[in-house]
Amino acid sequence: MISKFKSTIYLFIVLLVFMLAAVVWTVGTGAPEAVKTYALPFGPKPYLPSQAEAVFQQFVAPEDFPTASYCGKCHEGIHVQWRQSAHANSFRAPFYLKNVQLLIDAKGIEYTRHCEGCHNPIALFTGALSKDSKIDRSFDEDGITCSVCHSIQEVQNTSGTGSYVMGRPAVMVDSEGKLVPGLPTYDAILAHPDLHRKAVMRPFYRTSEFCAVCHKAAVPKLLNSYRWLRMFAVYDEWQNSSWAKESPLPFYKKDRVSTCQTCHMPAEGVQHDYTRVAGQAASHRWLGANTAIPAFYGYQEQLEKTAQFLKTALKVDLFALEKEQPKRQLIAPLGAQAVTLKPGETVIANVLVQNAGIGHNLVPEQRDFYECWVEFTASDASGQAFFHSGGLDEKGFLDPLAHSYTNRLLSGTGKLLDLHQVWETKLRGYDNTIPSGRSDLVRYRFRIPPDVKGPIALTAKVNYRRFRRGYTNFILPDQREFPVVNVVTGSVSLNIGENNPVGGSDPKLTMLRWNNYGIALLGQQQYWAAEEAFRKVTELNPDYIDGYINQALAQYSTLIENKRELPDGMGNLSPSNKAARQFDPALQLLKTALQKTPDNPRALYYEGVILRHQGRIADAVDRQKQVLNAFPRSRQARQELGYDYYLQGQYELARSEFEALESINPDDLTAHYYLSIIYPKLGMAEQGQKEGAAYAEHREDPTVASTAQDFWRANPFLVNELSPYHVHENVVRPPKNVNVGGYLQ
Repeated sequence: MISKFKSTIYLFIVLLVFMLAAVVWTVGTGAPEAVKTYALPFGPKPYLPSQAEAVFQQFVAPEDFPTASYCGKCHEGIHVQWRQSAHANSFRAPFYLKNVQLLIDAKGIEYTRHCEGCHNPIALFTGALSKDSKIDRSFDEDGITCSVCHSIQEVQNTSGTGSYVMGRPAVMVDSEGKLVPGLPTYDAILAHPDLHRKAVMRPFYRTSEFCAVCHKAAVPKLLNSYRWLRMFAVYDEWQNSSWAKESPLPFYKKDRVSTCQTCHMPAEGVQHDYTRVAGQAASHRWLGANTAIPAFYGYQEQLEKTAQFLKTALKVDLFALEKEQPKRQLIAPLGAQAVTLKPGETVIANVLVQNAGIGHNLVPEQRDFYECWVEFTASDASGQAFFHSGGLDEKGFLDPLAHSYTNRLLSGTGKLLDLHQVWETKLRGYDNTIPSGRSDLVRYRFRIPPDVKGPIALTAKVNYRRFRRGYTNFILPDQREFPVVNVVTGSVSLNIGENNPVGGSDPKLTMLRWNNYGIALLGQQQYWAAEEAFRKVTELNPDYIDGYINQALAQYSTLIENKRELPDGMGNLSPSNKAARQFDPALQLLKTALQKTPDNPRALYYEGVILRHQGRIADAVDRQKQVLNAFPRSRQARQELGYDYYLQGQYELARSEFEALESINPDDLTAHYYLSIIYPKLGMAEQGQKEGAAYAEHREDPTVASTAQDFWRANPFLVNELSPYHVHENVVRPPKNVNVGGYLQ
């Protein structure tokens, strides 16, 4: 009996030891303490509101992540680059720390899991993000280390906000391919570099989808207690651009695919690094637009390289002058047309800013606390400016009337959130960017002084600063200056009196200038003027196929804008309907393009859209299927084909297209909506309810419109920028020391 009791106790102890050992392996060395004190306000998933997941349960210990300095022994050159990057300083930089402290003060440290899934993953996966955590956080200094990125095992999807699966960190695998925990000696790694490579490299690391897990983000209801809000989507911008070559719709085309890594991780010369090939390795600087971090820490090389990188982004063109008296006259393009200027007359300068060198929008990500703006001056022969828009005042604040590429975040009460309080955001009061490959048109009205001494110089600059002066003043009490980078400058000198055309102007360049002008007019909803610009393009070069497609797009946009006899919604007309025939001129332009380049996917796409409006659904299906043969990841073609099938009542085929659309973009609102209708028709009621809930969660809140209007009324100097067509001119400036659109003067 006693012997049996002892056996039972012994068995119990063995089982207990086994269970404890399993717990240690599951959560990592030293992590059980984190489990005991870890708060779970969002339910049983420990990493929410971040979307990150892990192959292990709960947590690992900080020491399970190899430090960057450990990796730097063999990768010295890359380590130097990394240390100066935004990744290495993703958590410790004061610009981030003070902002995230606002969130902690407002809601608690547990809510920062939403941020740290990307800014400080080691903190997330060690259980440090809980009120009573006693974990040593010395890893904060290193932010996103080598072992963070190189331990990720899977991309869940391209929804972002940390949509990855973290693996167990390891720098070696054994001969059977199993991860070896711990830190092997350098000799062991150098003796078996293939086993090291298998542990830390995966093919998807070279894809844009890998970057999407963090360079796309949303604020969920768990964070803002309101609803899901997309904050930025750099991956989506890239995927729809010519750089990705996954869509036929960009205005310009690239010869080859450029991923995030192509631009942000090009080969760079390094010394003392085992990854070198011919003296070079993939750059781990991730050059982008962060000038504040290198300026703050004194990383001069990173700052200079970032400034040079920015200077490849844009083109600026002083395209035209407008005269309004005695009748409107557009003199364009400048340099290719004669122009006469008189003292005392008023003219409007038309400035084109083209996003020519970026694979995503200008400015990307959440830009409420960055500044990118156009500075325009008109100066006399002595260099004295008689018109200036977009300057900085003596305290370093930007002219609130400047043409800016930024946004304004608002709370539910209409309060301006000027300290990047994304968790309080309900809407954007203003949002302005230039998509990749597109152009923006900025107009400046000024009067030439009656006594001016010519020639006069018109100069347009696009400047960039990280961050707004009001934000850096909040972050740093010493009121430090941070660099303003002149990204691009364009200038033209004009005589008072006659100016003859510049001889030998390039016809191709003239055509492209008109094309960019038309693209900008489309963006500003000046469709009739855009059509005229594109007609100029085809007159200059009848073989420029996109000129005909762009004309058709402008005509189509005019019809849709005016809704001439068109039904509400997306339309389903009879081919003989009078309204349907209004699209015939646009179809003829597309036919011309297709005669010159058969099977042109861009022309086929727009032809399919128009045919669907005309009620010719079978023909529309045919066109979109041809597009998808060439561009299987085209979101727009998937959406159109899915809707065409829906109109035909072919619900299984429609389902397939909208599901494919969701595989490309898990948050696609159109896919959620139509799948919520289609699934019940196919006997899949539960799936339909899920899609309906996703649609309700992701759709815009119609109740916030009045909040935006109240904000606009309180900020009259911002209203000008809200209009697609607007002119900057000399006006009375707002008084000093008042809040204008979030910029304290």
